[in-house]
Amino acid sequence: MQYNFKEIEPKWQQFWAENHINEARENHDKPKYYILDMFPYPSGAGLHIGHPEGYTATDIVGRYKRMRGFNVLHPMGFDAFGLPTEQYSMKTGIHPRVATERNVKTFKEQLNMLGFAYDWSREINTTDPKYFKWTQWMFSLIYNSWYDHEQKRARHIDELPIPAEITSPADSENYRDSKRLAFIAMIPVNWCEALGTVLANEEVDEWREKGFEVERRPMRQWMLRITEYAERLLDDLDLVDWPHSTKEMQKNWIGRSDGAEINFGIQNKEGEIPLNPPFIKGEREEEIPLNPPFIKGETDPVSPFEKGGRGDFQKDQNSPFEKGGRGDFPVLSVKVFTTRPDTIFGASYLVLAPEHPLVAEITTAEYSEQVNDYIKKASVKSDLERAELAKEKTGIFTGAYAINPANKKLIPIWIADYVLAHYGTGAIMAVPAHDSRDFEFARAFNLPIPQVLKPVDGSEWNFDEAAFVDDGIACNSSFEDFSIDGLGTDEAIQKAIEWVENSCIGKGKVQYKLRDWLFSRQRYWGEPIPIMFFEDGTRRCLDTDELPLVLPDVKEFKPAGTGESPLATVDEWVNFIDKKTGKHARFETNTMPQWAGSCWYYLRYLDPNNSDIFCSKENDEYWMSPGGVDLYMGGAEHAVLHLLYARFWHKLLFDYGYVSTVEPFKKLYHQGLILGEDGRKMSKSLGNVVNPDIMVAKYGADALRIFEMFLGPLADSKPWSEKGMEGTNRFLNRVWRLIATEEGALSNDVQEIPLTADQEYHLNCTIKKVGEDIEELHFNTAVSQMMIFVNEFTKADIKPHAAMEKFVLCLAPFAPHIAEELWGILGKAESIVLANYPEYDPAKTIRAEVELVVQVTSKIRAKIQVPLDLSQGEAENIARADEKVAKYLEGNQIKKIIYVKNKIINFIV
Repeated sequence: MQYNFKEIEPKWQQFWAENHINEARENHDKPKYYILDMFPYPSGAGLHIGHPEGYTATDIVGRYKRMRGFNVLHPMGFDAFGLPTEQYSMKTGIHPRVATERNVKTFKEQLNMLGFAYDWSREINTTDPKYFKWTQWMFSLIYNSWYDHEQKRARHIDELPIPAEITSPADSENYRDSKRLAFIAMIPVNWCEALGTVLANEEVDEWREKGFEVERRPMRQWMLRITEYAERLLDDLDLVDWPHSTKEMQKNWIGRSDGAEINFGIQNKEGEIPLNPPFIKGEREEEIPLNPPFIKGETDPVSPFEKGGRGDFQKDQNSPFEKGGRGDFPVLSVKVFTTRPDTIFGASYLVLAPEHPLVAEITTAEYSEQVNDYIKKASVKSDLERAELAKEKTGIFTGAYAINPANKKLIPIWIADYVLAHYGTGAIMAVPAHDSRDFEFARAFNLPIPQVLKPVDGSEWNFDEAAFVDDGIACNSSFEDFSIDGLGTDEAIQKAIEWVENSCIGKGKVQYKLRDWLFSRQRYWGEPIPIMFFEDGTRRCLDTDELPLVLPDVKEFKPAGTGESPLATVDEWVNFIDKKTGKHARFETNTMPQWAGSCWYYLRYLDPNNSDIFCSKENDEYWMSPGGVDLYMGGAEHAVLHLLYARFWHKLLFDYGYVSTVEPFKKLYHQGLILGEDGRKMSKSLGNVVNPDIMVAKYGADALRIFEMFLGPLADSKPWSEKGMEGTNRFLNRVWRLIATEEGALSNDVQEIPLTADQEYHLNCTIKKVGEDIEELHFNTAVSQMMIFVNEFTKADIKPHAAMEKFVLCLAPFAPHIAEELWGILGKAESIVLANYPEYDPAKTIRAEVELVVQVTSKIRAKIQVPLDLSQGEAENIARADEKVAKYLEGNQIKKIIYVKNKIINFIV
């Protein structure tokens, strides 16, 4: 007999929807529990069989927590802007909005088909103007903020102290722009000509695999100064319950390093190291202003109005070089950061990133052609390719020399692609005797390898074979008034930093690997950036009453061909009169990256229909306190960037008092992948993708849900198996037969009778284990326990009604459709969703009796129920009294007795 899931499942899905069973309300009389799934992107392909795994896990937790008396919020929405939809629209001519609406409809149908208890009354979509109005508002907040390092928080730009020597309005505004947390810079980016857009580092390999060429190119880009929050992002990881590996990835990405910045003077064409005259006492070092007009020789960026125009953008505030500077040091110098300033005497050459702005200025005519060719080749490599430790080292000499400030020796300046412009200062002092990469590079190009450290134990090191990279004792590190010879590493580092600072050639510094967030995309299908530019070089951010700034309707989605988005070709976007100022203006033609909308979506779920603010304080405090989202589930592929960006965004809102928690996500869990039956990651190209629609039609949604939980530990990757689906379908049919007849009535075998001691044990163990396993996200072992229960109670001719009720309550979070149907068959009028999870009796989870296997000369002769923890003598007496055993012992001499307490007794005769 098969239970009719094809009728049962749609019936209960309709019931839940019509009765608003899954909708959450702010109820302060109940403890809350906020469960969040990572925002899905609604692709045209819909869900594949791997997607429901994490969604099923959170659905089980949500249903269980509700049965435990919690007020559960479990919402769903869609991260629907992005490049894939725009590419689809470029190929088909179908508007991205139309394609998105169709894709969302497919996703919702599939999610509902699987019986997930989402609160669809709170559904959000990043492409909805009512949603991205607040994304734009938050960008405006970031734009109008600066970071106060004394107070360690963001403050409004109007509160920024302006230095006394800056007096003109234009200079004051330039100074504010240099401190804003959202700013414009010329930086090298991953540019894809065919796609007509910048790609994030993590997108490069994906699109290269699809056949697209990507190169590094300097472009005018919006940036967010996430680096100001580096220390807080690192320290506050201690506040969250996340996987250790995810925390480590975040820490490595932020990458705190303690060391020193040191300036290496560069020799000029005449072979001299010209020095700056000292600053007048009390004169402060200039800030880098917005640049009207361009600095002579600087690359002309794309102007907000016309190519070659004046522009109103900011030079890169993280510029890794100084032209001039404070004190009496070289006019032209390279700034390096090192964690080992104690090894400065061993710096025998410098290496710049190919994109370093000084390369063009210092390269001599003799090496110009080779250098330019090398830069071109490096521009098409990803950061991963360039940083690969195992790759063969490549590089080119620039023809220029710097002076090592410690020993006054001239050292050559090279460029090499293993140095990245956006990491550190984009330049390194190479110490080949004590750094493995520098050692390999020096060996490849026959550069000096001077030793400046020796092992602590005084042994000799063979520098023909490898660099000595451990801490040691400084040697060959003395010149004029500076010596660290004989000092251990820690002491030598501190003395080196003191010397650097006293010599005015640098300073001690905490450096972070984290780079500012590239926030521009040359796309149509994204959130418009609420900034307008004027012909006089000024700009303004839109006010709240002007939001949302919506995308214009267009028929053509191709890039402008000028490095700008399709919006640059829309006249109404780039040629209008600003109503507030009366000036001729154009909107920013770049749009926000897809990350923008997913940075704060969890907050909008709390108050999705509020038109006055993105979320009221009351709703935020109820659902987010204490500590943030109670359970956040999603793939490990988002372990770094999405989580890092969301944390930064949240902290800025926290600084202004808009949110009540320091961190957004209290507990995080990553589900593993479900692989194809061939053991490989599911992919269309491999032909191993399984459509959940087909599996549900064949076996039912409950069977799919239970199978994906039963496959193995949630965090592990495991292969798909349709045979396994058949097994869970059989299990659910056994559950059905345990309680119901073929016609769907209560079985005559289910009666109001008391449970035996053994049945009490199995029931209470099941209630206990299933509940504890859900709490610990150990779903596979919870399913195993329920299978044990069914096996044990199937043996009974008469099944106790009370046991069947409690079991169905245990099953309900995993298989809600069949549980609802059986609940009704058991005589319950109210939905099982509203029922309480059963309590268990701890005393009844300990067996009073066990099954003792009795063997005679290692052959099983009986299985008997005996009291727990019998002594050997007691077990012998009970076993001998059994008729089946006695006849095999009669007339035989017992030579030996083997007894394993609570398991076996073996009479050797």
